Amino acid sequence: MSQSPTTHLDFSKYNTGEFFDELVDESGKPRNGAELLIEKLEALDFEELKRRQAGAERSLFRLGITFAVYGDTKGKEKIFPFDIIPRIVPSNEWEWLERGLKQRITALNMFIDDIYHAKWILKDKIIPEEIVLAAASYRKICQGLDPPRKIWCHITGTDLIRGGDGQIHVLEDNLRCPSGVSYVLQNRLVMKRSFPQIFAASHVKPVVDYPSQLLKTLEHLAPDGLPNPTVVVLSPGSFNSAYYEHSFLAQQMGVELVQGSDLVVHEGFVNMRTTAGLKRVDVIYRRIDDDFLDPKAFRPDSMLGVPGLFEVYRAGRVALANAPGTGIADDKVIYSYVDKIVQYYLKEDMIIPNVPTYLCWDDKQRDHVLKNLDKLVVKAANESGGYGMLVGPHSTKAEQDKFADLIKESPRNYIAQPTLSLSRVPTIIGDTVEGRHVDLRPYILYGKDIFVLPGGLTRVALKKGSLVVNSSQGGGSKDTWVIEKS
Repeated sequence: MSQSPTTHLDFSKYNTGEFFDELVDESGKPRNGAELLIEKLEALDFEELKRRQAGAERSLFRLGITFAVYGDTKGKEKIFPFDIIPRIVPSNEWEWLERGLKQRITALNMFIDDIYHAKWILKDKIIPEEIVLAAASYRKICQGLDPPRKIWCHITGTDLIRGGDGQIHVLEDNLRCPSGVSYVLQNRLVMKRSFPQIFAASHVKPVVDYPSQLLKTLEHLAPDGLPNPTVVVLSPGSFNSAYYEHSFLAQQMGVELVQGSDLVVHEGFVNMRTTAGLKRVDVIYRRIDDDFLDPKAFRPDSMLGVPGLFEVYRAGRVALANAPGTGIADDKVIYSYVDKIVQYYLKEDMIIPNVPTYLCWDDKQRDHVLKNLDKLVVKAANESGGYGMLVGPHSTKAEQDKFADLIKESPRNYIAQPTLSLSRVPTIIGDTVEGRHVDLRPYILYGKDIFVLPGGLTRVALKKGSLVVNSSQGGGSKDTWVIEKS
């Protein structure tokens, strides 16, 4: 949809191509819930829309919303790209998604607890035992562990995608240290300033209460009998790619941001070093992977964690969110069994389906994958951020040969999925508006109740034709508007 400075957007001329578009249908008419937004956008001249886009970018720059890309020699931090045209989720679709996400996290929590206790799901041969015990994220040291309130996965980010048929699928689960929620909150702040009238008239569900909901979730984990538990956010430090988010969430919750060197185990408790001496810590929202949490329990060479922390945790004198060992449910091979996990523990059919998945540890499925590497997306079982992945249709023969060798060398650690035609959202690209592929990461908090943040992070692949939405791979974000029932 090419524009000149004096023209207005005309979504009846917007080309959806062969893809499902989240705002308009193939005839250019607004989808359910997007009618008011489309009407207001079409009333703006394109030059004004671009001015508002530039203003939003300046606001994000001033707010310091950045991320770091490991291995990038051009600079430590980058501003997270943002597009001002939001994604719309109608109320009826959100209600369905919310039910599905609550169901999924309930079942996965039961699965994790079972895996580290009786292992009934393995004894009943629902999942092959060797698949679970061979997972890189399985932590034998967590066997018999009882986290507070029997909750393992307190903060989850579940990645959703919509295919060309309009069906939403779960792409993957993120139960270790899911990031990105700070962008949701700051994107919303900027959008309310950029389109105050449109926003007010659209009846968008709020996201501003996420920090208070997060704090309530964390305080729920504190040992009994503590009316005012001390909560901290544990960060690896300023060189971590998500450090901005660690500091932002700590500030929003009104709690201390600490690093491993700020904490010490003393007389059986975790304490924080302060100018007034040691202060007991009751709950730690940790943004450090299991391996680096405690050099006495995990990697002995870790300089990021707290020596003796795991022993205090096992004794119930401090709470950790998320619990160590939770990553077993992040494994992309385990992902392929979630429908069976839901059925086994809840006696229900899975509400939000998975993407069809080939397991390379299975001889027949591996043979199919190796013969079709040019058509499939291949993923390493424990990688994230768009790394360890082959997008077959966009790959070279040399890249396909490399992945064939990796799969043959370690078949258990690879899965493959069809290349999906991800849905798109209109996006400002220079002097035009074009469709760009998106996914959606809602955030789920599991405390006294399960809370799903309305909307979540819409990540957008800004490169033309790209399906990779990760910020480290050239992606950006959009605000996600869940429309209230009128």
